[in-house]
Amino acid sequence: MSSRYLFLSLLIPLVCSVLAYTGYGFEFQLAVAASSALIILVAYRGQTKQYRDIFYIIAALIFSMGGDSFLAHKGDNFMLFAAGIGLFFFAHLGYLIFALANGKLHRAVLYILLIIYLTFYAFALYPAIDEKILSLFSFVYLLISCVSVAAAAGTNFSKVTKRAYLIGILFILISDTIIAFKEFLSYPELNFLILPTYYAAHICITFALIERITKKQVSETKVKA
Repeated sequence: MSSRYLFLSLLIPLVCSVLAYTGYGFEFQLAVAASSALIILVAYRGQTKQYRDIFYIIAALIFSMGGDSFLAHKGDNFMLFAAGIGLFFFAHLGYLIFALANGKLHRAVLYILLIIYLTFYAFALYPAIDEKILSLFSFVYLLISCVSVAAAAGTNFSKVTKRAYLIGILFILISDTIIAFKEFLSYPELNFLILPTYYAAHICITFALIERITKKQVSETKVKA
């Protein structure tokens, strides 16, 4: 598939995200991550041995789908909520390993985020969460979220690929932060941004991986010429 069609294929998760957001069914929310994973596999077909790191992203998208399923049906069930957080933790781990395989932690970004989010946890989240296990889960999740963003900021990709990937991971952090406001601080005013930022994250990350492989192919074609 040509690079033009690969980029056009991003309309699939985009349309699915619009349908999910406007209430056409939870299956469309799952389809955002599922179609993103499929597009990445198509983009790297025949080159997965050279780019094995994409499977960390595929795994992250699959874990995200699992997390979506648990959180969508959690109700007041603490265990389902904790399981959802756990699966999203592994999704972050996939994004983190992918980034570290292509760079290193951006320490300045990490320190800034840790100052902001550890302060947020200590003075807002910790006093608001009664369940100590859930509080611990939230703390660990907060840490890996900050590290994931710092790793995304330290990748050695081209400028466009790096920015797209970083923006995608930042969107996840923003979405998770708004969820924390909703679930723990009873602040629902920003709820309308939870899903748009989450869907945008998948699309940005998929765009980044398409940009990386197509730029590589163009470069190889010029060398052969």
